[in-house]
Amino acid sequence: MTNISNKREKVKFSREFWVANSVELLERAAYYGVFIVITLYLSRILGFSDIEAGIISGIFSGGLYLLPTFSGAYADKIGFKKSLLLAFFLLTAGYLGLAVLPGILESRGLAEYGREVVYKGLRTSSDRYYIIPVLLVIMVGGSFIKSVITGTIAKETTEATRARGFSVFYMMVNIGAFSGKTIVKPLRDSMGNLGLINLNYFSAGMTFIALLLIFLFYKSAKDSGKGKSFKEIWTALVKVVTNVKLIVLIFIISGFWMVQHQLYATMPKYVLRMAGENSAPSWYANVNPLVVVLSVAWITQLMRKKSSVFSMTVGMFIMPVSALAMASGNLLGGNDIDLGFVSLHPIALMMIIGIVFQALAESFISPRYLELFSLQAPKGEEGLYLGFSHLHSFISSVLGFGISGFLLDRYCPDPTLFNSHSEWAAASVHAHYIWYYFAGIALFSAVALIIYGKVTGAEKIKAS
Repeated sequence: MTNISNKREKVKFSREFWVANSVELLERAAYYGVFIVITLYLSRILGFSDIEAGIISGIFSGGLYLLPTFSGAYADKIGFKKSLLLAFFLLTAGYLGLAVLPGILESRGLAEYGREVVYKGLRTSSDRYYIIPVLLVIMVGGSFIKSVITGTIAKETTEATRARGFSVFYMMVNIGAFSGKTIVKPLRDSMGNLGLINLNYFSAGMTFIALLLIFLFYKSAKDSGKGKSFKEIWTALVKVVTNVKLIVLIFIISGFWMVQHQLYATMPKYVLRMAGENSAPSWYANVNPLVVVLSVAWITQLMRKKSSVFSMTVGMFIMPVSALAMASGNLLGGNDIDLGFVSLHPIALMMIIGIVFQALAESFISPRYLELFSLQAPKGEEGLYLGFSHLHSFISSVLGFGISGFLLDRYCPDPTLFNSHSEWAAASVHAHYIWYYFAGIALFSAVALIIYGKVTGAEKIKAS
């Protein structure tokens, strides 16, 4: 009995651990509910063009990856509880801003919001740019979450329980992401475009509940006054961007993530325009985390004796297959395909297949990228450099969303800009060309990684 009790004691986590994981789930549900339709919100609700929506959402997404290192340093100074209270206050205010802003625009006579949106000068009004400070509030609030929550889990676990602790964290992230995306389809079905507005009340509610949980139950798991200064972080950033081996690796992996980001940048608009409003892009996007969770463990085990470059290269060559699968839907005609348990438009079906390949590629790449990055960092400074290992997400967000906007505008334009369906059909006949561009980016990145491995010698370094 004593041995059993001891084993149970080892996996008993603190209250702060469970509070941190609970608010992580709520925050991810709030974020992904909004993020999966961010370009739709910008275009359908605020009247931004595809190009404008791509640029704005790309900077928003990129900022969420760039700021955490700096906000994490500030969190170290003021303490984790104060940081989380500030974060969830800003997130709640930001999501409420997304919900309230259309009403303000409507009160000014710039649009009428219902199942369909009627624009009355909004597309040429500067008032729609009030979305910028709203997104900035969400960006700053969100930037605290990753560093503080992961810091709490590290602090509230022992060496013996840390792996299980982060496993719980990863599960919470995926449950939150899955649930947030799932709610979008019912809202759109029942409310049309108005659902894109009311969705933000859901997200604000999730982050407000998280705010209350932190206020009532969370005790700071870290003293204030510790951590790196902003000057030290800036010095580290300069070191990374002037290290040729590392910056080349960052740009190569950015090619993969540029394609991966199309799950949010291109896919929702592409599917709704090409397969119809009854499609469920938010549900299709959930295929990605589902496949990753199911495949990442056995793929990592399969690749355990191979070098990180080899594993990543396999994933890189899967990505063009993913993009080509997504493109092929437009070549299979417009009749639904009966799968027995459900009928799907060919574009929707091939999009799901493409997302499966995308997730498999991620399982080959993501677990090994940090390993390769650390191997290219100077000896003794791996920790310092790993703080900026996600610079690729900043680069790929800005470029991936930006390129998406231009490609949608050229090959799969907004149907509301045309006088008739036939005019739009003629303009979007080559919509699938979008995915050829991303297949090319993925293939170029795959070849570049092979060259990188040979030039740096990284291809010869195998996991121990």
